Amino acid sequence: MEATPELRGYEEAAGAALLLYERVHFRHDPRWLLPRPPRLCLACALELLQPTSAVSVVRKKHMLSCFHDALMRHTTSVTQLLTQNETVCTHLIGILFGLLRSIDDGSVLELSMEVLIQLIVQLKLGPFVHCLLEECQKELCNMPSMRGSLATVTLLGKMADAIPSLAEILVIEHGNLVEHQLRGLMYPNEAMKAAVCYLYGKLYSSPTVAERLAGHFKEKLCPLFLTTLDKAQTKELQMNCMGLLRQLLKYDLFVSVIMNKSGPVGISENTEVLQEENILPLALKKLLLSRDETLQVASTHCMVAVLVHSPVKYAPAFIHADIPEFLFEHLSCTSEALLWASYSCLLLLTQERLLFSKCHTVYGIESLVRSLKGILQLNNPELLKQGLLLFTEILKRQPEEIKLFPNSATCKDASRVLQEAISSPVLEVMVEAVSAVAAFFRKHHLSLPPVPYGELQALVRALLDRCADLSPPVSQRPFRSCGLLLPGGCPPSRGPSRAVRRQEEILRGALEGFQNACRLAVEFQNEPSAQENPFTAPSTEKEDTLETFCEFLLSTCDSLCIPTVMRHCEQATNPALMEIFLSVLNSLFIIVPHMKEKFSKKLASSSFIRLSLELKARFCSGQSHPALNQACSSFLYSLCLNLFSAMEEMGPPPREGLSIVSSILQHSLPQVNTGRSESLVLLSDSLYVDEAARQRQYCLLLLLYLAYIHEDRFVPEAELFSAVRSLLLSVQDQGERPPPAVFRAALYLLTICQDKAEPLDKVPLNAIRKMLEGVPDLRLVYSHHPCTLKFFLMYPDLLSRFGHCVLELWLSREDGSGQEAEDPVSITPARPLALANPGDPLLPILKSSSSVLLILLDLVYSSPMDIARKVLMVLRTFLEENENIQVGSLLRGHFLQILQQLLVDSGAAPLQVVAVLLSSTPLLTLLQKTLRLTWMEPVPVSALPGPSTKEAALLCSSWLLTASLSAQQHLGGLEVHQTLIVELDRVLHILTFRKKKAALFSASILRFLRTALEQNFSSSLVMLVSSDLGRLPSPEDSALSPLSLQQILSLVVSLQNLLVQKDLLLSQAVVGCLEALVDFLQARSPDVALHVAAQPWNRFLLFTLLDAGDNSFLSPEILRLMTLFVRFWRSGILSQDDIGHVLQETAKVNLSELPTTTLQALSCFLQQVQSTGLLSNAVLSTTIQTLLETLSERNSTLPPQLDLVCLGGVAVSFSHIRD
Repeated sequence: MEATPELRGYEEAAGAALLLYERVHFRHDPRWLLPRPPRLCLACALELLQPTSAVSVVRKKHMLSCFHDALMRHTTSVTQLLTQNETVCTHLIGILFGLLRSIDDGSVLELSMEVLIQLIVQLKLGPFVHCLLEECQKELCNMPSMRGSLATVTLLGKMADAIPSLAEILVIEHGNLVEHQLRGLMYPNEAMKAAVCYLYGKLYSSPTVAERLAGHFKEKLCPLFLTTLDKAQTKELQMNCMGLLRQLLKYDLFVSVIMNKSGPVGISENTEVLQEENILPLALKKLLLSRDETLQVASTHCMVAVLVHSPVKYAPAFIHADIPEFLFEHLSCTSEALLWASYSCLLLLTQERLLFSKCHTVYGIESLVRSLKGILQLNNPELLKQGLLLFTEILKRQPEEIKLFPNSATCKDASRVLQEAISSPVLEVMVEAVSAVAAFFRKHHLSLPPVPYGELQALVRALLDRCADLSPPVSQRPFRSCGLLLPGGCPPSRGPSRAVRRQEEILRGALEGFQNACRLAVEFQNEPSAQENPFTAPSTEKEDTLETFCEFLLSTCDSLCIPTVMRHCEQATNPALMEIFLSVLNSLFIIVPHMKEKFSKKLASSSFIRLSLELKARFCSGQSHPALNQACSSFLYSLCLNLFSAMEEMGPPPREGLSIVSSILQHSLPQVNTGRSESLVLLSDSLYVDEAARQRQYCLLLLLYLAYIHEDRFVPEAELFSAVRSLLLSVQDQGERPPPAVFRAALYLLTICQDKAEPLDKVPLNAIRKMLEGVPDLRLVYSHHPCTLKFFLMYPDLLSRFGHCVLELWLSREDGSGQEAEDPVSITPARPLALANPGDPLLPILKSSSSVLLILLDLVYSSPMDIARKVLMVLRTFLEENENIQVGSLLRGHFLQILQQLLVDSGAAPLQVVAVLLSSTPLLTLLQKTLRLTWMEPVPVSALPGPSTKEAALLCSSWLLTASLSAQQHLGGLEVHQTLIVELDRVLHILTFRKKKAALFSASILRFLRTALEQNFSSSLVMLVSSDLGRLPSPEDSALSPLSLQQILSLVVSLQNLLVQKDLLLSQAVVGCLEALVDFLQARSPDVALHVAAQPWNRFLLFTLLDAGDNSFLSPEILRLMTLFVRFWRSGILSQDDIGHVLQETAKVNLSELPTTTLQALSCFLQQVQSTGLLSNAVLSTTIQTLLETLSERNSTLPPQLDLVCLGGVAVSFSHIRD
């Protein structure tokens, strides 16, 4: 068959060898000739390669090359030809193996081994393998030395590499071959040693073989191998040694043996003396210091392979060899492979404290930061991740006593590198960067002054901005439950997606970083050197300070951290993440204390009380998630205390309430893990409640109170109203008294929920009233809210008992300027005051309840001036808005009582008050009309007889007001714009002939008459006229004008009759009026005055009064009456014996027990007796003088007494009536 032109040249090139055997080629079967190029006759090739052939090595090499080419190109054809005759195969293998022994040419040997191995692999003939191994064993064992055995050892290594099962065959069936390799390691030829190490590497790559050869290695191979590694000079031997080492280092047993042979393991930083021989670390160090990058990478990988078994156990040997120093130096290289290996090795070394105590990290941190900065410019995220992981571990493990950053510049560079890493588009890189940032925010890393607060702020902002970019879009609905619970109270069943979990991981790391930044701010507050940058010029504004950093943290949390976490919660809720989040919020209360109350209010109004309770209910029932439970409880504790502290600023001064609240919250919050329905059941428990359960009820009540105050009504009002009502009944039934803060919370919730529930019946109302009566100060339980006002004023029982105080508290919390006072308790937004706001809740209440209107009028004179002014403005607004309501008579009558009260209470400035009142013509007109009612309306029998009590009180107030106005006007000579006209005979007539008069009414008339007598009927304000204008006065009456003698005598009789009634107030008014009458008569007609004083009835009247009981003469009214009779000694009403008897009895009395009014009246009586000079008994005169001296000393030390009382709705001053 003629060759084609394309193949002819190739065949001609091979023809010389074939021609050499042309004489025998014709004997070969054509089937041995390959049909495709190369056109090789396998039989000719076999004969050509025989050692007995006289063919040159070059021709044999060429034939081997052609045979190898044919074997690779026509594998199937060649293997089919060879497998047809087993003898041919055996002969061919023998020829090839013989070449290894007979030829020294390295290329021929290499080609022979390749062909031989390829034949064995392709033919898959097990017997041939065993045959070849036996030949190798004979070859090696029969040689006196390893000289000439290099090819055989190399062949075994290549066979072990090509045939995985060969290693096990070698160990099991040809163990002598393995033992013989030890001679190769001792042979002074590095090529031989390299071949042996290569073979051992392939053997130990099999776990089964490695286990069988464990003893061989430990007892024989290990020391030889370590010596070989240490002394290796050629790169081939070094690489093969490290290849074997990498296989050995896969097994913990071999690592232990190697490291024990290398030196002591587990060396701590306290060991001072190290064993001199530390072969492996020093050998690897030598390779690490070579300039060959491949060797550097390989040696570093070997260190990693050792350290992964036990960094703490094996790291000290490498650290004491100063390997970390050179690893850090290699971080400045550009080889990514070497960087990766160095990062990995250093990462494992960080688990040993010795690395840090020997300051390797301090010296290497700059190299690491520069390395990371360079990698950021490369497109190798895996390498960057590894570098960031190393940085993170160093930041975490660096001891506090050893500063990591040698200067602030390096610290700033690290901060900028982390900022750039956080911005990486690769999420895996970002995750590692976030972890590094969390570890970076530590005091011992950043306390070197000046603290780079500006860089820290930029890092925090970059961290949270990146998280915000990854978070899902903002929900259109406002935050309420953050998706934590479905409406039915069950958590969502579908788990978070992979993307959400990845976002969760990043967000958690970012929160840890922010938490560490907050912790850093807290720690720096106790460091004076960290307060501000000491290198800032004095004239410049200091922005890079701790204060600005703390305020930045609060602002950033508010604008970035909270919204980001809340958006994530709408997708999924992770307990660990929420634990960190709540801990961060809790720490901000400490970081910016002057903003904690404002921040707390914002959190509460954003439903964070609800959020915390839902987290506890969902995740913390039983003993699950204790860390989250603690975080929620601590956050709620701080939040609630801040809110209560804000309330206390406007409340009563005592702080005991806050301490009680603190105790309740601290002990009960960890146990409050109930959902909405369970919470209502807990509050509604009407059975016997023990102390612990009661405290939990109180705790829950306080939480709901604060939530409702800030408009977070996550519990239905009607159900909550019922639960609180049941709680108060239970407390009352068990005879308990809730703390004021708890009671305030209960009342507030009742008032807020009242509109959505049925009105309270008698039983709970009585319980509430009794609890309120037990509160020492209503301010302790008052909450300023329109619903509170409505609640107290809608129930008559509460209105009559507490309406006055509640209205006063309501008005005290309102700002008269037109804006509501800033009150932490108030939850309503700023709005115009009720005084100017027709929609104020007080106005419709006034429209429907006259009782509330009367209470407001009472507040005008019973409250401080600012409240009285607000009441008047409310009334004015009310009257302007409700002109058609018939309340005129009610207001007018009560208004006069108010004015009378103001005059009584005016104190040091009565003339100012009177001048204002006298300038009001409508007031005087109203007073005139009211006085005329005296003659038209019947006077009630007693001070409180029934429905007409209000009219009686009005008349009494009018006469007392007239008397006060007249007296003050006369005293100050004030201008009068309108005169009051009073018919004198009617005044006398009502005193003389009216029966069953009320004592207060008679006393009021008498006080008016007394004022007129004291002014000698010359008042500019009051004009007394007579109704009988046609009668001409008698000569005796002219001196007594405007009175007549008959009127005077009738008046005296009336006064005597009133005195016999022995009413205290009335007796004071009678005696005062009688004194004024006698003074008036003494000035006008002394004879008439003596006649009045000398009437025999007076002595009978006096003794009637004295018979009232023992020492009845010591009554102030009787003493004043006797003083009057002593003035008119000639009347004979009192004799010297009577006076002597009084003095003797007085001497027996303990004067210190007598009231002030009695002492004053007694002193006047004694002075009057002494001034007459009619006592002839010297003993009595001495007694009088002694008593007067004693009384003088006593009166000088007596404190002033308050004598203002309210009788029948009229404010009465005893001193006003008496004096």
